[in-house]
Amino acid sequence: MKIRVIVSLVVLVVISLHAFGQAKKQPSRTESKPVVKTEASQTEPQVNLKKEELSSLSTHFYNKYVTALQWNDYDVAKDALYDLIVENPQNDSLIFNLAYYYYENQKHVSAVLVCQQILKTNPKNATALEISAVGYETMGVPDRALQSYESLYLLTNNIGSLYKMAFLQSDLKRFTESLTSIDILLSNKDIETAKVVFNDAENKPKQYAMKVSILNLKGLIQEEHFGDKIAAKKTYQEALAIAPDFGPAKHNLDKLK
Repeated sequence: MKIRVIVSLVVLVVISLHAFGQAKKQPSRTESKPVVKTEASQTEPQVNLKKEELSSLSTHFYNKYVTALQWNDYDVAKDALYDLIVENPQNDSLIFNLAYYYYENQKHVSAVLVCQQILKTNPKNATALEISAVGYETMGVPDRALQSYESLYLLTNNIGSLYKMAFLQSDLKRFTESLTSIDILLSNKDIETAKVVFNDAENKPKQYAMKVSILNLKGLIQEEHFGDKIAAKKTYQEALAIAPDFGPAKHNLDKLK
């Protein structure tokens, strides 16, 4: 794991915690996981502490924290981070890194709870919103996940968030809203290059154009909610014209025959 430590002897101590997570994230609902990154996904967590303002106890915890990271002992690093938070409760960067640790280790309940603390003081923290959205979705709370993705989309205008919104709106039977999200996506030029991951015929993950997945979702809503099988058939065919091996659309089209 990559660990990068940058120490300024004058003013600031900055630790990159890209390697703070022990386990790699495993996406829930792989079949609808967008490959495109949101702005929040690209934010690397950092701890910002003014060295001259650290108490002797905080300095001890900080040294323990750095040493634990160097030796790949992330449980001890997490404990030291808690100690730093207790000693420096107003430092949001410490709290954010704790949320990121829980997120990386798929401890989504804890990640969401920590993010709620961050969002109380900064409701426009895009990374906290994204971690909350993923956490709520993994926990099976789609309405709260949707709220977080909506707030994130308003901040970033990223199609990955809108893509997730469309699926969650459909899951919550908010079909008109889902179709609106779908139409916005289909009119966005970025969808032509955006990718999503689905399992192929051999049950292996494969990247497909996001447009294919969105067209399939649109066809499902047309068919199952509005009962318009003619429109649904046309939409499935449009998806298969782009990706003939896209299993979900092939299955849905076969059901109509």
